[in-house]
Amino acid sequence: MSEIHPTAIVNPNAKLGRNVTIGPYAIINDNVEIGDNTKIGPHAVIYPYVKMGRDCSVFPGAVIGAVPQDLKFDGEITYVEIGDRVTIRECATINRGTKASGKGVTKIGDDVLIMSYCHVAHDCRVGNHCILVSYVGIAGETDVDDWAIIGGGTKVHQFTHIGTHAMIGGQSAVNKDIPPYSICGRTPLVYGGVNLVGLRRRGFDSDTIRSIKDIYEMIYFSGYNFSDAVSRIDAGFPDSVEKKVILDFVRGSKRGIVRAGDSHDKGNIE
Repeated sequence: MSEIHPTAIVNPNAKLGRNVTIGPYAIINDNVEIGDNTKIGPHAVIYPYVKMGRDCSVFPGAVIGAVPQDLKFDGEITYVEIGDRVTIRECATINRGTKASGKGVTKIGDDVLIMSYCHVAHDCRVGNHCILVSYVGIAGETDVDDWAIIGGGTKVHQFTHIGTHAMIGGQSAVNKDIPPYSICGRTPLVYGGVNLVGLRRRGFDSDTIRSIKDIYEMIYFSGYNFSDAVSRIDAGFPDSVEKKVILDFVRGSKRGIVRAGDSHDKGNIE
């Protein structure tokens, strides 16, 4: 049985799983699906066309599924899809997708933490195990790959791609793609090295981390342009999952990857 506070407003057509808790003054609209054991806090609002997984927590004042803040939106039916074990803290906002993007859905993966006052705009994709620290704003059609961490107060330009296991320092203005396994930050934004602490915590061994560092040394500090560096890495480095992830990311970057900082920046971004 679900536990619904008497002051909550829950549309009778909303689909609630087992043991769902709806707090005081929360609003759950039509065309909403909420998985087992999920908790919706006081004054949270879940708009139509939201599907949320199991074991999630939505804290007071969060707003999920409001229409996009995009002038191209024309009232069409679009969606928000949220995975399992996602925590959405106080007053965070997640908007629906748009037809104009060709996607029509904003997606949040599993085991994601979205801290207070974050904003996830239309048609964004946030992968699994990501953390968006308080006051982060990611603009429309941003892609955030698995295990990425975005520091507090950071603002991300639309259409940006943030790679897997990347970390972005707080208060950054992200206007270029952030390559996998890297740590970036400062204003203007620069590459600051490999995300050593994060990779070690996630079980990457020393040889793998060394290989990632060597690849980025070639990309950023060899004197070659990105295209030549990629060709040399492809031909000269042993094949590995990490090599493929990095090269595919750089080759597929539409906004261009972040540039290198100076020697003071390298390895010192926080």
